[in-house]
Amino acid sequence: MELGMIGLGRMGANMARRLARQGHQITAFDPSPEARAQAQAPGIGPVGSLSELIAALPSPRILWLMVPSGQPVDSTLDQILPALAAGDIVIDGGNSNYKDSQRRGARLAELGLHFVDCGTSGGIWGLEEGYSMMIGGAPEVVESLRPIFASLAPSPTSGWGRVGPVGAGHFTKMIHNGIEYGMMEAYAEGFAILHHKREFDLDLHQISEIWREGSVIRSWLLDLTAAALEKDPGMTGLEPWVDDSGEGRWTVAEAIALDVPAPVITMSLIGRLRSRDRDSYSDKLLAAMRQQFGGHAVKKG
Repeated sequence: MELGMIGLGRMGANMARRLARQGHQITAFDPSPEARAQAQAPGIGPVGSLSELIAALPSPRILWLMVPSGQPVDSTLDQILPALAAGDIVIDGGNSNYKDSQRRGARLAELGLHFVDCGTSGGIWGLEEGYSMMIGGAPEVVESLRPIFASLAPSPTSGWGRVGPVGAGHFTKMIHNGIEYGMMEAYAEGFAILHHKREFDLDLHQISEIWREGSVIRSWLLDLTAAALEKDPGMTGLEPWVDDSGEGRWTVAEAIALDVPAPVITMSLIGRLRSRDRDSYSDKLLAAMRQQFGGHAVKKG
């Protein structure tokens, strides 16, 4: 199949490469000339503008967006929609909020266009291992895109699927990322306890490798943890700053809206936020309170 890829960051470029390797023809655009140059490969034809990209595609056009969530997606749609025709398909493969995807789907439907939201997981490993894809859209539209999804997935029949109407793909990916937050936090806390048990002189990399085989807590995240511990078991040179893409926040907000208790995901999000407070006022105030009521010692900076 032929399709247009808009956004050639690391993940977008890797998805284009995986598709091209399996015989798809990709016309690609990114506002960065450097990104376009780096994406040049057999089966991938970078172009210098969105208008060139749209003109190069056969009808019905298939456009895959891999741009940052939020305003960049709306801005891209504003630029391409006037040039599209009824029956064309736009896929958002980024980390958009599902409510935005529902709004965008309705907007495109009024123009006779199809919108598909594809929650995509796989990160930098997807090029070789394949991507897990949670897809929202009309059944017949998603089915027409089967060759693309089958090529991107770990196998043609696994790791991907339509999960519901427009919005359902990004909603499912949002919850996926919320679960990821909780799993990461549990691993981090467990290894921190092991690290602080000095009397046993534990080899954390060895333990992670033991757990990877046969253990009920084995997972790909544990595989990645083991690789990190092998490289730098003391985490030297790293600062305790953990970023977030926003999907953990959306998951917590959705849990509250639905009256669903989600304490693990919520606390893992709070842990990430706390990691960024280099000069924690709340911790200082806690120390001051303890000194006030109990005369406990405080440390002066």
